Amino acid sequence: MSVPDEFSPEANVGRGAVDLSDEIPHFDDAFLDAVRGQNSWLRLADGTRTCLPVTRWLGTSGDHEDAAFDRHIARMCSGPTIDLGCGPGRLVSELIEHGVCALGVDRSARAIAMTRKRGGVALRRSIFERMPGEGGWHHALLIDGNVGIGGDPHEVVRRAADLVAPGGTVIVELESGVGSAPGWNGSVWSGAVRVESRNVAGPWFPWARVGVGAAREIAERAGLQMGTAHVISGRHLVELVRP
Repeated sequence: MSVPDEFSPEANVGRGAVDLSDEIPHFDDAFLDAVRGQNSWLRLADGTRTCLPVTRWLGTSGDHEDAAFDRHIARMCSGPTIDLGCGPGRLVSELIEHGVCALGVDRSARAIAMTRKRGGVALRRSIFERMPGEGGWHHALLIDGNVGIGGDPHEVVRRAADLVAPGGTVIVELESGVGSAPGWNGSVWSGAVRVESRNVAGPWFPWARVGVGAAREIAERAGLQMGTAHVISGRHLVELVRP
């Protein structure tokens, strides 16, 4: 399914687009490692690290619960949907298969190429730059931890809220069982992280993690209303509604 003209990437080329040639695609090496059958990790500044679920992002984990989660997100979307931080494009592809027009946005050239190879439409741009169809999308997605982009989840959710039409939703994935580790402020953690593989350690960059306990706060600070909460395959989603 194609994206209508008002939502197409070309609709805003030259109006706020940025040169990303000098930006570092933090997760690109992780995608390549997964293709090679190798693991990658997200290292926090305190020294702890978490294995990155890259095969899940690629849609190649083979786990039926991952597939069920993706299908559920697609069923939550009834109209044009923008996936912020789309990565390799599995959700864009899933939405298209469900008859929903979708646009993926990512600053990684590799991620955009992978999305397009799946048959999806994708735009290489920071989520904070001007987008096609601003204020007209039915849904904006912040899945797979993308609410943490840039280290300020409140700003990320506010940005997503600007993209959707009144009555539209920002669908956010949040974490459960968090808040007691060092660096957490209630249900929000922010700090420096880097992507590591067996042979390579990338540069540090700002990131955030958000627990389900922060849902109402991030909604209110973005001018959104709490909608329905979902638990699918042990993962937490919340719909935040633009009045």
